[in-house]
Amino acid sequence: MKFALIGALAATGVLVVINSANAQTIPDTQAVKNVVLVHGAFADGSGWRSVYDNLTERGYKVTIVQNPLTSLADDVAATNRALEKQTGPVILGGHSWGGTVITEAGIDPKVAGLVYVSALSPDAGETTGEQYEGFAPQTEFVIETTKDGFGYVKPENFKIAFANDVSDADIAFMRDSQIPINMSVFGTKLTNAAWRTKPSWAVIATEDKAFDQKMLIHMAERIGAKVTKVSASHALFMTQPKAIADTIDEAAKAVSK
Repeated sequence: MKFALIGALAATGVLVVINSANAQTIPDTQAVKNVVLVHGAFADGSGWRSVYDNLTERGYKVTIVQNPLTSLADDVAATNRALEKQTGPVILGGHSWGGTVITEAGIDPKVAGLVYVSALSPDAGETTGEQYEGFAPQTEFVIETTKDGFGYVKPENFKIAFANDVSDADIAFMRDSQIPINMSVFGTKLTNAAWRTKPSWAVIATEDKAFDQKMLIHMAERIGAKVTKVSASHALFMTQPKAIADTIDEAAKAVSK
Protein backbone atom coordinates (compact mmCIF):
# COMPACT_ATOMS: atom_id res chain seq x y z
CA MET A 1 0.00 0.00 0.00
CA LYS A 2 2.89 2.34 0.87
CA PHE A 3 4.58 1.70 -2.50
CA ALA A 4 1.27 2.22 -4.32
CA LEU A 5 0.89 5.59 -2.61
CA ILE A 6 4.43 6.61 -3.51
CA GLY A 7 3.86 5.58 -7.10
CA ALA A 8 0.68 7.55 -7.28
CA LEU A 9 2.29 10.68 -5.89
CA ALA A 10 5.27 10.32 -8.21
CA ALA A 11 2.95 10.04 -11.17
CA THR A 12 1.42 13.41 -10.26
CA GLY A 13 4.83 15.05 -10.05
CA VAL A 14 4.84 15.40 -6.26
CA LEU A 15 8.29 15.13 -4.68
CA VAL A 16 8.38 12.47 -1.99
CA VAL A 17 11.00 12.49 0.78
CA ILE A 18 11.15 9.49 3.09
CA ASN A 19 13.12 9.66 6.34
CA SER A 20 14.86 6.46 7.31
CA ALA A 21 17.67 5.32 9.57
CA ASN A 22 19.86 4.94 6.50
CA ALA A 23 19.20 8.43 5.09
CA GLN A 24 22.20 10.79 5.01
CA THR A 25 21.98 13.97 7.05
CA ILE A 26 23.66 17.23 6.16
CA PRO A 27 25.69 18.64 9.07
CA ASP A 28 25.15 22.23 10.19
CA THR A 29 28.83 22.96 9.48
CA GLN A 30 31.28 21.46 7.03
CA ALA A 31 34.49 19.89 8.30
CA VAL A 32 37.50 22.03 7.43
CA LYS A 33 40.11 20.00 5.54
CA ASN A 34 41.76 22.77 3.50
CA VAL A 35 44.76 24.81 4.64
CA VAL A 36 46.42 27.72 2.82
CA LEU A 37 49.79 28.95 4.12
CA VAL A 38 51.36 32.34 3.38
CA HIS A 39 55.08 32.99 3.90
CA GLY A 40 56.67 36.20 5.10
CA ALA A 41 59.47 38.45 3.90
CA PHE A 42 62.98 37.26 2.98
CA ALA A 43 61.78 33.65 2.49
CA ASP A 44 59.57 31.66 0.16
CA GLY A 45 56.90 29.02 0.55
CA SER A 46 59.33 26.09 0.67
CA GLY A 47 59.97 26.90 4.33
CA TRP A 48 56.54 25.44 5.12
CA ARG A 49 57.59 21.98 3.89
CA SER A 50 57.61 20.26 7.29
CA VAL A 51 54.29 21.86 8.27
CA TYR A 52 52.91 20.73 4.90
CA ASP A 53 54.11 17.15 5.48
CA ASN A 54 52.65 17.05 8.99
CA LEU A 55 49.25 18.34 7.91
CA THR A 56 48.95 16.19 4.79
CA GLU A 57 49.67 13.14 6.95
CA ARG A 58 46.66 14.17 9.02
CA GLY A 59 44.48 14.27 5.93
CA TYR A 60 44.49 17.98 5.16
CA LYS A 61 44.77 19.44 1.66
CA VAL A 62 47.51 22.06 1.94
CA THR A 63 48.27 24.84 -0.54
CA ILE A 64 51.38 27.01 -0.26
CA VAL A 65 51.23 30.60 -1.53
CA GLN A 66 54.30 32.03 -3.24
CA ASN A 67 54.23 35.76 -2.51
CA PRO A 68 56.03 38.06 -4.95
CA LEU A 69 56.66 40.48 -2.02
CA THR A 70 56.34 43.39 -4.43
CA SER A 71 53.28 45.04 -2.84
CA LEU A 72 50.49 44.22 -0.41
CA ALA A 73 48.06 44.10 -3.34
CA ASP A 74 50.26 41.63 -5.24
CA ASP A 75 50.63 39.33 -2.23
CA VAL A 76 46.90 39.47 -1.49
CA ALA A 77 46.21 38.64 -5.14
CA ALA A 78 48.52 35.60 -4.90
CA THR A 79 46.68 34.46 -1.78
CA ASN A 80 43.29 35.03 -3.39
CA ARG A 81 44.32 32.84 -6.32
CA ALA A 82 45.15 30.05 -3.87
CA LEU A 83 41.81 30.51 -2.10
CA GLU A 84 39.94 30.34 -5.40
CA LYS A 85 41.31 26.83 -5.92
CA GLN A 86 39.82 25.52 -2.68
CA THR A 87 36.61 23.55 -2.48
CA GLY A 88 35.14 24.01 0.95
CA PRO A 89 36.16 26.02 4.02
CA VAL A 90 39.80 26.93 4.70
CA ILE A 91 42.15 27.66 7.57
CA LEU A 92 44.41 30.51 6.40
CA GLY A 93 47.81 30.79 8.06
CA GLY A 94 50.55 33.37 7.74
CA HIS A 95 54.07 33.91 9.06
CA SER A 96 55.50 37.36 9.87
CA TRP A 97 54.59 39.69 6.96
CA GLY A 98 52.24 36.92 5.86
CA GLY A 99 50.05 37.91 8.81
CA THR A 100 49.34 41.25 7.17
CA VAL A 101 48.47 39.41 3.96
CA ILE A 102 46.01 37.01 5.61
CA THR A 103 44.48 39.90 7.55
CA GLU A 104 43.61 41.56 4.25
CA ALA A 105 42.76 38.44 2.23
CA GLY A 106 41.04 36.52 5.03
CA ILE A 107 37.67 38.17 4.48
CA ASP A 108 37.12 35.63 1.69
CA PRO A 109 33.93 33.68 2.57
CA LYS A 110 35.85 30.39 2.31
CA VAL A 111 38.14 31.36 5.21
CA ALA A 112 36.83 29.84 8.43
CA GLY A 113 39.75 30.73 10.72
CA LEU A 114 43.12 32.46 10.84
CA VAL A 115 46.45 31.26 12.27
CA TYR A 116 49.16 33.86 12.91
CA VAL A 117 52.69 32.42 13.17
CA SER A 118 54.81 35.13 14.86
CA ALA A 119 52.86 37.34 12.50
CA LEU A 120 51.71 40.90 12.05
CA SER A 121 48.02 41.74 12.33
CA PRO A 122 47.15 45.38 11.51
CA ASP A 123 43.63 46.72 11.69
CA ALA A 124 41.76 48.18 8.75
CA GLY A 125 43.05 51.70 8.13
CA GLU A 126 46.40 50.92 9.76
CA THR A 127 49.76 50.24 8.16
CA THR A 128 52.02 47.33 8.99
CA GLY A 129 54.72 49.79 10.06
CA GLU A 130 52.44 51.24 12.73
CA GLN A 131 52.46 47.91 14.57
CA TYR A 132 56.04 48.54 15.69
CA GLU A 133 55.29 51.88 17.35
CA GLY A 134 55.80 51.92 21.10
CA PHE A 135 57.82 48.71 21.20
CA ALA A 136 61.53 48.11 21.63
CA PRO A 137 63.48 48.03 18.35
CA GLN A 138 65.17 44.72 17.57
CA THR A 139 68.73 45.91 17.05
CA GLU A 140 70.00 42.57 15.75
CA PHE A 141 67.37 42.41 12.99
CA VAL A 142 69.04 44.71 10.48
CA ILE A 143 67.50 45.28 7.04
CA GLU A 144 69.63 46.59 4.19
CA THR A 145 67.75 48.41 1.45
CA THR A 146 68.62 48.44 -2.24
CA LYS A 147 68.53 51.54 -4.44
CA ASP A 148 65.09 50.56 -5.74
CA GLY A 149 63.64 50.18 -2.26
CA PHE A 150 63.76 46.42 -1.60
CA GLY A 151 65.00 45.06 1.72
CA TYR A 152 67.18 42.10 2.73
CA VAL A 153 68.24 40.90 6.16
CA LYS A 154 71.89 41.90 6.62
CA PRO A 155 73.84 38.71 5.78
CA GLU A 156 76.15 38.92 8.81
CA ASN A 157 73.10 39.12 11.08
CA PHE A 158 70.95 36.50 9.40
CA LYS A 159 71.60 33.67 11.83
CA ILE A 160 71.11 35.56 15.07
CA ALA A 161 68.30 37.72 13.73
CA PHE A 162 66.24 35.25 11.72
CA ALA A 163 67.11 31.62 12.33
CA ASN A 164 69.40 30.92 15.28
CA ASP A 165 67.91 27.45 15.78
CA VAL A 166 68.45 26.27 12.19
CA SER A 167 71.45 24.25 11.02
CA ASP A 168 74.40 26.22 9.65
CA ALA A 169 73.94 24.66 6.21
CA ASP A 170 70.27 25.68 6.11
CA ILE A 171 71.09 29.14 7.42
CA ALA A 172 73.64 29.66 4.67
CA PHE A 173 71.12 28.66 2.01
CA MET A 174 68.33 30.78 3.50
CA ARG A 175 70.67 33.77 3.78
CA ASP A 176 71.86 33.46 0.19
CA SER A 177 68.43 32.78 -1.30
CA GLN A 178 66.58 35.63 0.40
CA ILE A 179 63.51 37.01 -1.35
CA PRO A 180 63.64 40.80 -0.93
CA ILE A 181 60.50 42.68 0.06
CA ASN A 182 59.43 46.05 -1.29
CA MET A 183 59.84 48.19 1.84
CA SER A 184 56.97 50.42 0.78
CA VAL A 185 54.55 47.65 1.83
CA PHE A 186 55.06 48.64 5.46
CA GLY A 187 53.46 52.01 4.70
CA THR A 188 50.41 50.61 2.91
CA LYS A 189 47.12 50.95 4.79
CA LEU A 190 44.91 47.89 5.00
CA THR A 191 41.34 47.97 3.77
CA ASN A 192 40.17 44.91 5.70
CA ALA A 193 40.86 43.22 9.02
CA ALA A 194 39.67 39.63 8.73
CA TRP A 195 40.39 38.95 12.42
CA ARG A 196 37.47 41.18 13.33
CA THR A 197 35.03 38.62 11.95
CA LYS A 198 37.04 35.36 11.86
CA PRO A 199 38.30 33.35 14.88
CA SER A 200 42.06 33.56 15.28
CA TRP A 201 44.96 31.59 16.74
CA ALA A 202 48.56 32.71 17.27
CA VAL A 203 51.81 30.79 17.61
CA ILE A 204 54.51 33.00 19.14
CA ALA A 205 58.24 32.24 19.06
CA THR A 206 59.74 33.23 22.41
CA GLU A 207 63.24 33.69 20.93
CA ASP A 208 62.03 35.81 18.00
CA LYS A 209 64.52 38.59 17.17
CA ALA A 210 62.40 40.21 14.46
CA PHE A 211 59.72 41.46 16.86
CA ASP A 212 59.66 42.58 20.47
CA GLN A 213 57.90 39.90 22.56
CA LYS A 214 55.58 42.51 24.00
CA MET A 215 54.63 43.48 20.46
CA LEU A 216 53.77 39.90 19.50
CA ILE A 217 51.70 39.40 22.63
CA HIS A 218 49.96 42.76 22.19
CA MET A 219 48.97 41.94 18.62
CA ALA A 220 47.69 38.49 19.56
CA GLU A 221 45.67 39.83 22.47
CA ARG A 222 44.19 42.65 20.40
CA ILE A 223 42.81 40.24 17.83
CA GLY A 224 41.51 37.86 20.50
CA ALA A 225 43.70 34.99 19.35
CA LYS A 226 44.22 31.83 21.32
CA VAL A 227 47.99 31.89 21.96
CA THR A 228 50.55 29.08 21.91
CA LYS A 229 54.15 29.94 22.79
CA VAL A 230 57.09 27.89 21.54
CA SER A 231 60.81 28.18 22.17
CA ALA A 232 62.02 29.10 18.71
CA SER A 233 63.55 31.77 16.49
CA HIS A 234 61.70 33.80 13.89
CA ALA A 235 62.11 30.74 11.63
CA LEU A 236 59.62 28.73 13.71
CA PHE A 237 57.75 27.90 10.49
CA MET A 238 60.71 25.57 9.83
CA THR A 239 61.77 24.52 13.34
CA GLN A 240 58.40 24.01 15.04
CA PRO A 241 56.28 22.27 12.40
CA LYS A 242 54.39 20.06 14.85
CA ALA A 243 53.39 22.95 17.11
CA ILE A 244 52.15 24.92 14.11
CA ALA A 245 50.36 21.91 12.61
CA ASP A 246 48.77 21.19 16.01
CA THR A 247 47.44 24.74 16.17
CA ILE A 248 46.07 24.60 12.62
CA ASP A 249 44.46 21.25 13.41
CA GLU A 250 42.93 22.71 16.56
CA ALA A 251 41.60 25.68 14.61
CA ALA A 252 40.12 23.45 11.90
CA LYS A 253 38.33 21.27 14.44
CA ALA A 254 37.09 24.25 16.42
CA VAL A 255 35.43 25.92 13.43
CA SER A 256 34.02 22.58 12.23
CA LYS A 257 31.91 22.10 15.35
